[in-house]
Amino acid sequence: MTVNASQGNFTQKIRWRRILVDILFVLPALIIFALFFAYPVISSFYISLTKWNGLSPELKFIGVDNFTKIWGDKYFWQALRNTFKYAFFATTIQNILAMLLALAVTKPIYRPFRVLFLIPPLLSSIALGSIWKYMYAPNGVINTIFTMFGLEAFTQSWLGNPDIALYSLIAVTIWRWTGLSMIIYLAGLQSIPDVIQEAASIDGVNAWQRFWNITFPLIAPAFTINIILSMIGSLKEFDLIYIMTQGGPGKATESITTFIFGQAFDTNRFGYGTAIAVVMFAIILILSLIQMHYLTRREVQR
Repeated sequence: MTVNASQGNFTQKIRWRRILVDILFVLPALIIFALFFAYPVISSFYISLTKWNGLSPELKFIGVDNFTKIWGDKYFWQALRNTFKYAFFATTIQNILAMLLALAVTKPIYRPFRVLFLIPPLLSSIALGSIWKYMYAPNGVINTIFTMFGLEAFTQSWLGNPDIALYSLIAVTIWRWTGLSMIIYLAGLQSIPDVIQEAASIDGVNAWQRFWNITFPLIAPAFTINIILSMIGSLKEFDLIYIMTQGGPGKATESITTFIFGQAFDTNRFGYGTAIAVVMFAIILILSLIQMHYLTRREVQR
């Protein structure tokens, strides 16, 4: 009995020692997570219930007044419409182009070009926004090319025209992130066994039927990832919009992120800006959960 008790105590000590070692390894990550994510998020929820200018040490608690103001703020709703429009077109076109490119680069003749599509995501937002702002200028590269080919009718003030400024920004986002989405789709395509495609070809299934009934269902996980990532990224886009237009002209490209920035730093309404950020957080979370629910249901288990 004494021997068994000693063995039990020794095993218990080893178990607790392993748990302690695991905690010590995880502790640095938990501290970083708490300091740079959990604490700011929790603080944001509290600040959204206050009237604060961002400088005063005192925060005046006002309850849900900030959220009540959001409901009647026409500029918020305009920014929200622009944000949804931006996200819809960017997500849709980006994924269609990425899918087509992924199908194309699976062919041996196009494989050397794969790396070229990864260059845009590697560029910094500041550099990329500055380059495209110059290209969109009235005397920039795009209008110059149109003029060279006698297409002066197509020259535009791309970022100065309220009717097309937002779509000009969407084009930049699509150009930047399509390559990354393509890589994800390509990984999904390469995981499909060749025997499945060969069997379909032998049975006389045409290319469109093979894609829609075989290829697309089998790469559904890649489709889910790309849709969610591109939607969240588009809804949160700030750098390009602020660098290229700062929400102009006339708030035609104002997004929720630039609107939050303006409220917090331009007018010193940090409490109100944080309340808008909380609302946007809730919208993105709900949309992501809905997409996850419906998109994962159609994934094929292999």
